[in-house]
Amino acid sequence: LVHIFSLGYMKDDEAKPRFFGSLSLFMFSMTGIVLAGNLVMMFIYWELVGLSSYLLIGHWYEKASAAEACKKAFLTNRIGDFGFMIGILILFGLNKGDLNIDNLQDAFVTGGPLAEVLKNNPGIITVAALCLFMGAVGKSAQFPLHVCLPDAMEGPTPVSARIHAATMVTAGVYLVARCTPLFELQPMVQLYVSMIGGATAIIAAIAALTQNDLKRVMAYSTVSQLGYMFMALGAGAGNDKLVTYAVIAG
Repeated sequence: LVHIFSLGYMKDDEAKPRFFGSLSLFMFSMTGIVLAGNLVMMFIYWELVGLSSYLLIGHWYEKASAAEACKKAFLTNRIGDFGFMIGILILFGLNKGDLNIDNLQDAFVTGGPLAEVLKNNPGIITVAALCLFMGAVGKSAQFPLHVCLPDAMEGPTPVSARIHAATMVTAGVYLVARCTPLFELQPMVQLYVSMIGGATAIIAAIAALTQNDLKRVMAYSTVSQLGYMFMALGAGAGNDKLVTYAVIAG
């Protein structure tokens, strides 16, 4: 639908081929995140989403505000992605190279390497879970990495619809939902997830009240709603798949 809307919205844009190339790369990358069966493939597509969002937000790079916004979004995402990468490397070392998401979930229960680590050194599992959550914080614009999302409205309106309403900002929620068994083993991490989500929901809602630009109001509203989703996941909503899907859909 965003592609169809863009046909009319961008019909007079001189760089229309570049725009649709970036938009198609974005759609490809988001589909890859959803379909990825292991954390390495998810991380590759995760980075492609960051690249394509940089290209889309900065499409009108002649505008100084758009050029600054795309750099800000790119750097903010890299902060979260660094934590995501560290979490993947920790799990890679602990589980002898197996990063299949389903296998990771089973390994804590069936007596594999991760079950042994969880028994003898649970702290390292806590660090891994926090690092994965850091990646989700960066991608889903949670406090304190929420500062880039309102500025990202400098891109064309279809980009705002694609990034803020449709797909990209929910990728972090999707990651936490997929890794729910890991977070369930660490109640303290789940508490942090809920605290960050709750704080983001309140801060972004208050910030939205002070804005005069409608697109920025919608951006802060999106951040606030994402905070609710993380608060629900941290509260243990991931125990029930139906509840998890409802949270993501919300």
